[in-house]
Amino acid sequence: MSLPWKRLIRFEAVDGRILRGEPVLPENEIDLGFVTETDQLKAKILVGSDIYDVTGETKLTEETVLVKNILSPLAQSDVPILRCVGLNYAKHSTYRPSIPLMLPPSQDHPDIGKPFPVKEAGRKPPPFPFIFFKPTTTIHDHGRAVVIPKIAQNDQADYEGELCIIIGKDAKNVPVEEALNYVAAYTAGNDVSSRKLQRDPAFAGVVPQWGFSKGFDTFAPLGPVLVAASEIADPSLLQLKTIINGEVRQEEGVSDLLFDCKYLISYLSQGTTLQKGSVIMTGTPGGVGAGLKPPKYLVPGTQMDVFISQIGTLRNNVVFA
Repeated sequence: MSLPWKRLIRFEAVDGRILRGEPVLPENEIDLGFVTETDQLKAKILVGSDIYDVTGETKLTEETVLVKNILSPLAQSDVPILRCVGLNYAKHSTYRPSIPLMLPPSQDHPDIGKPFPVKEAGRKPPPFPFIFFKPTTTIHDHGRAVVIPKIAQNDQADYEGELCIIIGKDAKNVPVEEALNYVAAYTAGNDVSSRKLQRDPAFAGVVPQWGFSKGFDTFAPLGPVLVAASEIADPSLLQLKTIINGEVRQEEGVSDLLFDCKYLISYLSQGTTLQKGSVIMTGTPGGVGAGLKPPKYLVPGTQMDVFISQIGTLRNNVVFA
């Protein structure tokens, strides 16, 4: 997709306006996740109602403004749905699943079907991508505190750093080889979760559930920037790192995904329209708090940093409601 921007931020300007624009960067290596008002970052304002427009109606102006705070690049109203993938990293799962029958094996999946040692999750993933949904009220700004409600406190709140795909045009029944043509951009996300409500039979029931336990307000911060797909030719080359209170907890290449980005788009679009603006959270690698010995859950004041190469660092701290 040929978008009018390469990197897009949504931000509060020093004059109080909430705007979108392309940051004016001294160099591409700058991590926007660590930018503060004192850095006097400037951004060219984007005008137009459709940030994914390719007709030329949405465009960058030459007007630049000073950025006070970078927010999530997507507001809740921008996203029709968040589709999320569970147990999608080899080192976070138990075995590689066999390829779904509806889509043939390809050179991109030469290892599918081969067993892996028992890893962090301690269970065998399904032969298809494991899909769940988060309500759009979970979408939360970069730089703002994730709020853990009372029901999700008491040794259970956890982090999950993830690469997120943003669909730029409606997609249905998309072949694997064409799937990345439907991607507008990528960003970082944090699939904040409540483990007791997800897994403990006393709270979740006999079968683990993923919707309620991951669906609380603020439980899907995104950011700090949308990076256009044109700038990331191969998302499998990206590196993900989650740092909690200065300690690296998760560190893995996106190449470790069981079902990669183009496969997920193709699979999810079978018989279902992936609407423009939809977000796909692709899964988290090993190193979540629940998998540590002893477990380390989120507490008030915890600093969560999710870094993805070529994108930057999504930063959020934690408060208890």
